[in-house]
Amino acid sequence: MTDKNPFGVGGEPVAEGLQDRVIHVARVAKVVKGGRRFSFSASVVVGDGVSRVGHGLGKATEVPEAIRKGAEQARKNLTEIAIVDGTIPFSAIGCHGSSRVLMYPGRRGKGIIAGGAVRVIVELAGISDIVCKVHGTKNFHNVIRATMDGLTQMISIAEYAAFRDKSVEYFAQGIG
Repeated sequence: MTDKNPFGVGGEPVAEGLQDRVIHVARVAKVVKGGRRFSFSASVVVGDGVSRVGHGLGKATEVPEAIRKGAEQARKNLTEIAIVDGTIPFSAIGCHGSSRVLMYPGRRGKGIIAGGAVRVIVELAGISDIVCKVHGTKNFHNVIRATMDGLTQMISIAEYAAFRDKSVEYFAQGIG
């Protein structure tokens, strides 16, 4: 999406600061009495490039309509991701089905070492340094959901300190 175009991939105006990208479009068929009825499903990821990201799946008889529905659903599913200095605060493993996405924090300047759907999701989440590896099935839907599972495990030091009834300084010193 360019800065000159105020519309997203579905032709609808995008909320302020949100970007959307299509991960995968598939033609699916439903077998009925008279034969097959074809439609399209589109996996779309939406993020603000700072700390919020969401995903959605749209289904329709035309591709643009499926993309628009997916983007609309993704905007409803936005979640806040804890980011520290452009990377994730700690290692995590996201799981969905037989997909496992291993995520490790990257040093400043390392870049995004990830491929496919994982790369798009972490870019839209605003993460600039991360190392990811996908194990198990490479199915787009499972990889997207496993990545989102891993990113939603991230919490900030302040949230963790409140959960443990400790001060933030206790964990910042490396004692806990």
